[in-house]
Amino acid sequence: MVVLRTIRAEDAQQFLALCRQLDEETHFMMLEPGERTTTVDQQRERINRVLAQPNQTILVAEEDGELIGYISGMGGDYRRNWRTVHIVIGILQRYSGQGIGKRMFQMLEEWAKSQSMHRLELTVMTHNQRGIALYQRMGFQVEGVKRDDLFVDGGYIDQYMMAKLLD
Repeated sequence: MVVLRTIRAEDAQQFLALCRQLDEETHFMMLEPGERTTTVDQQRERINRVLAQPNQTILVAEEDGELIGYISGMGGDYRRNWRTVHIVIGILQRYSGQGIGKRMFQMLEEWAKSQSMHRLELTVMTHNQRGIALYQRMGFQVEGVKRDDLFVDGGYIDQYMMAKLLD
């Protein structure tokens, strides 16, 4: 059974391993394989910094003690963008298509509402049809295109900017 929960500082090593595995498995994450140089201590410090901020969170999906996915929500640093939450999500491939992403978005949205957040936003590569479909099902809308935003596998990739406003 997959359990969703807020990340803890003691998850640092497993979370770092999860992120590195995601870097290897998919071209849809920001970092390329081998590019992540974070140490476990640095990861633990980052987790503690996130947990100390009321407008930031990382939720993890766990099965049998193993982290299999995450969704992070990072609110802005200033009064003007404090209630805008930028989202990043990653799920191990062997767990995709099982509704975990939907559950993580639902939990993140509940957290965001409890913290009086107003806007959820993310970027997604325009050819990531599966991701786009999930985000649209969760109520996100395309607001624009960032042309040639990323350089992936020897070519430039466009990204959609997507957002959802909360009541």
